[in-house]
Amino acid sequence: MSDPGGVAADQLRAFIERIERLEEEKKVISDDIKDVYAEAKGNGYDVKILRKVVSLRKKQPHEREEEEAVLDLYLHALGMAAAGPSEG
Repeated sequence: MSDPGGVAADQLRAFIERIERLEEEKKVISDDIKDVYAEAKGNGYDVKILRKVVSLRKKQPHEREEEEAVLDLYLHALGMAAAGPSEG
């Protein structure tokens, strides 16, 4: 079934309904993740650090190393880097 504008209404409706179902599933999963973080916090873990660890685990080792090198460069430029054994 097609309207004068060339849109297949049945196909469009099917896409919209699939997207809506997936959005609902995404919300449920998001709520589950929040529950896990809350449980971890209840057991004394730092949620901010857990989120950072999860983020770092998604990256390849070379991506993490590059990010750390740039961060270190910026911290040194701002005088915020920790003094190393040969410094300070």
